Amino acid sequence: GGVPPAVDLVLGAAAGCLACVLTNPLEVVKTRLQLQGELQPPGTYPRPYRGVLRAVGAVCRADGLRGLQKGLAAGLLYQGLMNGVRFYCYSRAEDAGWTGYPGGTVAAGAVAGAVGAFVGSPAYLVKTHLQAQTLAAVAVGHQHNHESISAAFESIYKQHGVAGLWRGVTGAVPRVAVGSAAQLATFTSAKDWVCERQWFGEGSWATVLAGGMVSGVAVAVAMTPFDVVSTRLYNQPVDADGTGKLYRGFLDCILQISSKEGLLGLYKGIGAVYLRLGPHTVLSLFFWDELRKMVQHQHRGRR
Repeated sequence: GGVPPAVDLVLGAAAGCLACVLTNPLEVVKTRLQLQGELQPPGTYPRPYRGVLRAVGAVCRADGLRGLQKGLAAGLLYQGLMNGVRFYCYSRAEDAGWTGYPGGTVAAGAVAGAVGAFVGSPAYLVKTHLQAQTLAAVAVGHQHNHESISAAFESIYKQHGVAGLWRGVTGAVPRVAVGSAAQLATFTSAKDWVCERQWFGEGSWATVLAGGMVSGVAVAVAMTPFDVVSTRLYNQPVDADGTGKLYRGFLDCILQISSKEGLLGLYKGIGAVYLRLGPHTVLSLFFWDELRKMVQHQHRGRR
């Protein structure tokens, strides 16, 4: 507490964007791993991307070093919108005292995440399209072939209107609701637990770091299946009326993946998800915590 929700909106957006610049290469790798072997039984398809490190090499070979920052502008737009709204809603819930109730932190985190995901969904749609695009030899998933972020928004809007921009949102809302609840709940309790042990000095950034790393594990396990579904729904080709050609919706996507690719298909790219989430969780929450402290310090200084 101690920071007005409107300020938290700006701080949350800034924290998410700072973290995004550093973790975007893992986001590119994660997208490719999740689209590889779409709806094909294990072992029946070529695998240009094998594990996180070799996938990084494959992206560099196909698209050059710049390929690791594909979709960065759309990613920044998404992080700014989603995290700004998410931290704003969470801050409102904190001020209203909801987080003081049993399970209040988790509920507030889930609702804040769901609202943020809904607002940021068009940016995530375009980000997924741009990050999946590559040379035909190593292409996985449907190739949308957008020239740029603005061209992507324009072509989706022209073909399918405003509704087309929110395509795939049914996968995004549960993805971020689950991830957000796990992140905010475990971060707060992990940080408190570390504080009680008094391993680090009071207010130390190492406490934030330790809380964030514990958080990352919980978020990766809880969120990866939703993440895979979300990537598939966003990237699938659509008919002229905007209906998906591969999946009818969220449940259909889960059922198809688990029946055709096995249950492990829902955990494709979990290595990249954790490697991205661990640092991203730490960095966004660390930046958020530090930015809040700075604002509180300035506020006290004015008094």
